[in-house]
Amino acid sequence: MTNSEEMKKKAAEYTGQEIKVLKGLEPVRERPGMYIGSTGIDGLHHLVYEVVDNSIDEAMAGFCDMIDVSLSYDENGREICSVLDNGRGIPVDMHQTENKSTLEVVLTQLHAGGKFDNDAYKVSGGLHGVGVSCVNALSDMLEATVYRDGKAYRQTFSRGIPVTDVETVGEADKTGTLVRFTPDFSIMERNSFNYDTLLTRFRELSFLNKGITIRITDNRGEEVRTDTLHAEGGLASFVKYLNEYKTTLFEPIYFEGKKMIESSKKMVAVEIAIQYNDKYDEKVYTFVNNINTREGGTHLIGFRTALSRCINNQLKKNPKYLKKYSENLEGSDIAEGLTAIVSVKIPSPQFEGQTKMKLGDSAVRGIVDSLVYENLNNHFDEFPDEIDKLLDKVTSAAIGRIAARKARENIRKKSEGGGLPGKLADCSEKDPAKCEVFIVEGDSAGGTAKQGRDSRFQAILPLWGKMLNVEKAQEAKVLNNDKLHPVIQTIGAGITRYNESKSDHDEKSEDEKTFDLSKVRYHKIIIMADADVDGSHIRTLLLTFFFRYMKPLIEAGYVYFAMPPLYKITIGKKVFYAYQEEEKRKIIDEYAQGDENKVSTQRYKGLGEMEKEELWETTMNPETRMIGQVHLSDAEEADRVFSMLMGEDVEPRREFIEQNATYVSVLDV
Repeated sequence: MTNSEEMKKKAAEYTGQEIKVLKGLEPVRERPGMYIGSTGIDGLHHLVYEVVDNSIDEAMAGFCDMIDVSLSYDENGREICSVLDNGRGIPVDMHQTENKSTLEVVLTQLHAGGKFDNDAYKVSGGLHGVGVSCVNALSDMLEATVYRDGKAYRQTFSRGIPVTDVETVGEADKTGTLVRFTPDFSIMERNSFNYDTLLTRFRELSFLNKGITIRITDNRGEEVRTDTLHAEGGLASFVKYLNEYKTTLFEPIYFEGKKMIESSKKMVAVEIAIQYNDKYDEKVYTFVNNINTREGGTHLIGFRTALSRCINNQLKKNPKYLKKYSENLEGSDIAEGLTAIVSVKIPSPQFEGQTKMKLGDSAVRGIVDSLVYENLNNHFDEFPDEIDKLLDKVTSAAIGRIAARKARENIRKKSEGGGLPGKLADCSEKDPAKCEVFIVEGDSAGGTAKQGRDSRFQAILPLWGKMLNVEKAQEAKVLNNDKLHPVIQTIGAGITRYNESKSDHDEKSEDEKTFDLSKVRYHKIIIMADADVDGSHIRTLLLTFFFRYMKPLIEAGYVYFAMPPLYKITIGKKVFYAYQEEEKRKIIDEYAQGDENKVSTQRYKGLGEMEKEELWETTMNPETRMIGQVHLSDAEEADRVFSMLMGEDVEPRREFIEQNATYVSVLDV
């Protein structure tokens, strides 16, 4: 049969019988990624968020101020998540068109819920009404208990199918909804709910909805862990939290307002909180109905435009700073040290794309612009000392930007020239995915690593001298630092400015677009330092540099820590390596039997003490080594920790060390 004849036969066989119709919640179980993003750990947490979002919608409608989330095990050892709120309770009466209870409709039908009726919910987050039914579809068991009308009602489901009808299970002197569910791990990847990940999201929600209380409790461990989140200050408390370990120029500036979009009759509520610190990075987070719009949108454009216009207007009125810098300030100057939250609440928002990451409502830009410009100008006119501090910072940033531009140009010329540092011992392999570079503390350890490596795919870059703490340095100083140049040249992708990844920013000139992830020369960048205090300091300094100036490296999963052993243990003719004190004791207890097995223990004080064969076998050989990958799952918390560890305020750093000392297995001082 020819190809043409075969195609005709297949075409004839393609009938209506070939079309599969998915009913009810079947589409969710067939294609879960379309509804919750993934079946992995992120999707698992998304199930929790969707249930909590229903409670938050009740709060935004004014009917709920307490949400209680708990993690535990059921009698069969399955993880179970419970979400209880004190809202009105999902209606349990018969639905007017579906011939079943409203509770069952909400939990078993996609696109069923009060979110489609602006009379029920003026604004809402979640997945356009499919959220809680998606959770039901992807749960091995889901039990919904509703408290309303003086009674408690309950209905149980399994994998989206009702197991019971709605039953009256008792009297109730409260209102609200309790949803308990266990994920269906025949579809979801088997993971555990991560307490800290959930805590981060709930903390965010508490800031965005001032006055609401969210409590999370973890009953799964030997000790119960619980946190209660309540932010009466709302967004002002949010920026204070983000700047907790930084020196700020003034207290948060907060304002809010509402305006009707005449064409659509939508009422838009806007809340803004702004605070500046003495650092050089920028943090601007935007939200629409509690959804983090990570790609920005019209609300972010309106905010940036107004902020720039306002501060340039204030500069023109101030001769003192006009003498220092007389040109128009650029967006990057104004962004330096800025922390801001822009929260918009709007009925039926229009997003660009399917991810809900970018707001598309064009009218919102003008509303945010006018609100920010008017309120900020009035504030700075009323508090001249605050604008004085801010103008001093932004004009210094502008002068630093000019110096940094020259330094970036030099870096780019060196990169285009193909020059590599003289101390770099490169590998012969040219495919970055197969290459790794060890950034090694000290020439001695670097020499040993060069001798012990596999030169086909392993490169060695020794570091020398004192590393710059970039947390305390302006960009121009970082770019001109001779200790960091070899690192930048070796990696080969340039550096990224603090705000380069932000969307809706000012258009950048070519000399600012210096970082290109596709040009990274090694997909494993391994920091290899001694297992002592100095080594820890080197690791932290380098990681701070990567976090602040090469964050895409961490986001791509290219940054690692080498994990050299602390001890070499010789028992008779056998040699063991131990990475922790406890491991050393176990090895000796297990293998040292009788006087015939003499035990010799060597504590490595530095990588340079190791023979090349030892360094290869324990720390560099991909078959036997241990390395730790650096993840960036919580950028906000990482930023706070870096600011605390590398900043100038000693007290928070001391508290951190005291609180985390119990997690340190070996501390070599």
